[in-house]
Amino acid sequence: MQERVVVVVGYDGAELLDVACVTSSLHLANRIGANPPYRPLLATPGSRPITCDSGLRVDAHVAVERFNAPLDTLLVSGGLGHERAAGSTSLVGHVRRLAALARRVAAVCTGSTVLAEAGLLNNRRATTHWMYADQLAHRYPDVQVDPDPIYIRDGRIATSGGVTSALDLTLAFIEEDHGVALARGVALGTVAYLQRPGGQTQRSMFLTPHATDDLVVRRTTNHILSHLGDDLSTGRLARLAGVSERHLSRLFLAYVHETPAQYVRRARTEAAAHLLTSTALPLAAVARRCGFGSTESLRQAFRGRYAVPPSQYRRSRQSSGTVEPTISASLHRNPDPIHRGC
Repeated sequence: MQERVVVVVGYDGAELLDVACVTSSLHLANRIGANPPYRPLLATPGSRPITCDSGLRVDAHVAVERFNAPLDTLLVSGGLGHERAAGSTSLVGHVRRLAALARRVAAVCTGSTVLAEAGLLNNRRATTHWMYADQLAHRYPDVQVDPDPIYIRDGRIATSGGVTSALDLTLAFIEEDHGVALARGVALGTVAYLQRPGGQTQRSMFLTPHATDDLVVRRTTNHILSHLGDDLSTGRLARLAGVSERHLSRLFLAYVHETPAQYVRRARTEAAAHLLTSTALPLAAVARRCGFGSTESLRQAFRGRYAVPPSQYRRSRQSSGTVEPTISASLHRNPDPIHRGC
């Protein structure tokens, strides 16, 4: 039986999760029926063990310099050692050589730096961990860096965001190779909550606190995120915050870089995306729960943010479960956090 050889390039300072999310998912795919099966190999300089960011040492299968066998996928891991890896003429040269042999090339997290140094991302869209996106764009101006998506596919080359996005990218590869059912089985086996679409942003607004000392903004955004089904007009929010509408808008533009109305629309759309991909609720119920006045308003918001209507978004990446996500369960749990400490 022919195997799909997947070479994962590692180095000292690689992130262990960048490696393990890929290799563990591929091994699980084999156990539940991948045909042909995957053969993941960790390739390192000189076939030496590598010390990961966490301090754990990992043995290699092969030396990156000596690998010449048929190759399906080449994937470069990320980690704090990515700059040192990109500065190695030998490693970069062999990544370039192996990329020419592979059907598919990818990088996880800051592994994009190595692909960029090898010239493989020139004139292509690419992503990386959002914390390093500006650095990548500045250092490699020929790369079209987009810091938001979980992963980007440009031709035969794919790049993903930080750390656990390696799992999303690997699930996308498994689906491409073996179909939706097997990819969904791997997602269940790894207890992945949701197989996220590549265009979904790396930084959910429900998880990312706003870096501001302004108490009005913090309390107002907290209120918005936990009361999406309520009246969230700028006037209502201003009255709850005890400031004028004009002053609240000025604060949002200064600290959030969008108006209160834009922030509300984005929050409602992101919450709706989670409900669509994790529940069987009809569009009308999703729209109502997330504070949209109608299904048409929901459609317009989705087209503006995701470039597809909500029904297509649901069909393309519907999860296998029907448990509602945490954010939806908490939409009405907190009675009025705008008046509480943060």
